Amino acid sequence: MNTVKSFWFGWGSLCVGGAAAYYFAKKEINATRREQLEELRRKKSMASSLERSESFPSQPLSSSAMGGSATYNGSPARTDSAGSPSMESSSDPAPTRHAPSTERERVFEKSKYEASVPYSSRKGDRFS
Repeated sequence: MNTVKSFWFGWGSLCVGGAAAYYFAKKEINATRREQLEELRRKKSMASSLERSESFPSQPLSSSAMGGSATYNGSPARTDSAGSPSMESSSDPAPTRHAPSTERERVFEKSKYEASVPYSSRKGDRFS
C-alpha cells in the first residue's frame, strides 16, 4: 500500500534521476558541439591557408622559365568553359521561339503544359 511518504519518495527519486540524466546528456552534447566547432575551425583555417598559398606563388617565375607562355600555374591556358556559366552563356544557341507579334498570337500561344484553347467561362445561369 502506498503511503504519502512512499509517494513523495518515488516522485523525488524520479526527479533526481531525470535531473542527473539531463545534466550528463547536456554535458555530452556540449562536448560534441565543441569538437565539431573545433573541427570546423580547423578545416576553415586549412582552406584559407591553402587558398592564400595558391593565390601567391612562392617563387616568381618568368615567362621564359615557363616555356614562353605567361600562365599562372605552369599549365596551358584554359580554353573550355565547362565550369564557367558566364562563358557558357555566350555560346548558347538562339532561342527556338520568337515573341508573339499580336495580342491574338500571345493569347493562343501554348506551351507544353497549357491547353490548346484558352479557358472561357460559359455565360448565363449555372443553376438552370
